[in-house]
Amino acid sequence: MSCNSTTTAAVARVREEVCALHTELTRYGLVVWTAGNVSARVPGHDLMVIKPSGVSYQDLTPEQMVVTDLLGAPVPGNHGGEWGNPALSPSSDTAAHAYVYRHMPEVGGVVHTHSTYATAWAARGEAIPCVLTMMSDEFGGSIPVGPFALIGDDSIGQGIVETLKNSNSPAVLMQNHGPFTIGKDAKSAVKAAVMCEEVARTVHISRQLGDPLTIDQAHIDSLYARYQNVYGQ
Repeated sequence: MSCNSTTTAAVARVREEVCALHTELTRYGLVVWTAGNVSARVPGHDLMVIKPSGVSYQDLTPEQMVVTDLLGAPVPGNHGGEWGNPALSPSSDTAAHAYVYRHMPEVGGVVHTHSTYATAWAARGEAIPCVLTMMSDEFGGSIPVGPFALIGDDSIGQGIVETLKNSNSPAVLMQNHGPFTIGKDAKSAVKAAVMCEEVARTVHISRQLGDPLTIDQAHIDSLYARYQNVYGQ
């Protein structure tokens, strides 16, 4: 694909953003070693930017972020010319991210972590019940579980889309794997990953004390509507 100046500028901006957001995953303790990844759609182009595979977080630079098409294939601009020269392979989760972008056009960012408490719920194949007002605000209900799927093709992406397409939740716990989150942009997806781990931990602790109290669905809906449409600036 040709690299005109508009495309080059858009890719550069997204690379900067995606690289910076990976530091949020380490800051909030959502990843260890080289696991996990952030990706973002390049606005106005059938492209996405994602972390390279197997590169330590402290070593990441914007130029190392890999540009792929929405089938997950690296594009020629990665290996020279205006887009820099990172001869690096994209994340092993690239096919899953790409599938989400192809089938959920409203999604601008995808995040995957193995954060401890959320992944523990995923290992049990158990949804996190909506027993906190914060969950009502952020997730509009429980955080659902997606099906078991092997890494390497778009099977994980299919599970994410099927689970979330009729859900308010921006997070899904892929069974025996871990959380994936989506957002209108990459920053929103990172926020969802942070909040997913927070509520996973809190609800786990609550269950050690007894049975958490449920919230009526009408209250969940009201809280979600307020937070999504009224809260903040």
